[in-house]
Amino acid sequence: METGRKGIVLVGHGGIPKDCPQELVAKLKRLEGQRRAAKLPPSQEEIDLDQRIRRWQRTAESDPYQSGLTAVAEALSPQLDGALFAIAYNEFCAPTLEEAVDDLVGKGATQITVLTTMFTPGGSHSEVEIPEILEHLRPRFPGVELRYAWPFDLQLVAKTLAEQLRRWP
Repeated sequence: METGRKGIVLVGHGGIPKDCPQELVAKLKRLEGQRRAAKLPPSQEEIDLDQRIRRWQRTAESDPYQSGLTAVAEALSPQLDGALFAIAYNEFCAPTLEEAVDDLVGKGATQITVLTTMFTPGGSHSEVEIPEILEHLRPRFPGVELRYAWPFDLQLVAKTLAEQLRRWP
């Protein structure tokens, strides 16, 4: 496949805004659990509730996770040699990975690499959900190379953590 415009999607977990009613989140998780147990597609109620929570108005105070991922993205973006760049979230925040890929493809990306902030093996988002989403997207975008920068080199993760420790007396 010929390489064209590159795109990068930084995927974070996503946080629940502090002012979002907990009963909405509990209901979403209950519906999600029931659906997964029954191996069914999401109901319209689950989809609507998911979108309501993802689109909840956020501030740095109400969602420090989103602010933190944005700060990482702002530090990372200048290091990407002009690649198109987007942020996405696995849950609770918008945009979704699907929406971020749609956006980059709309801007002309023909090679998109997905990078997650979840470094360690064993997580369902990083090991299962992100690869499943990419497999689902590939037929929609046959002219786009979708790659996933996973798994992380755990030696590099350990070096980063050791460097962080050295910063603290």
